[in-house]
Amino acid sequence: MSEPPLVDRYLRLTREALDRVRSAAPSRSYLAGAADDFLGMARAYLSDAEHFARTNDPDRALAAASYAHGWLDAGVRLGLLDGGDDDQRFTLFK
Repeated sequence: MSEPPLVDRYLRLTREALDRVRSAAPSRSYLAGAADDFLGMARAYLSDAEHFARTNDPDRALAAASYAHGWLDAGVRLGLLDGGDDDQRFTLFK
């Protein structure tokens, strides 16, 4: 059996990453707003990626999925988002 197209794998990976992360900032802190911004950007780019995939534009779908995952990865790396100890979906500091 052959592997799914690259865009399908990145969409799945990004959906899984978005489902896994949570804000790591205290709810009333300034950083909570930053964490919400990172999550919002990731959701928006993932939505764009899914739209591009549905409209048969795999290049834009892959780019948007990569941006979405980049927001999540950066948020986890900075400590704004908690991705657990998942070093398969996120670049952890240590």
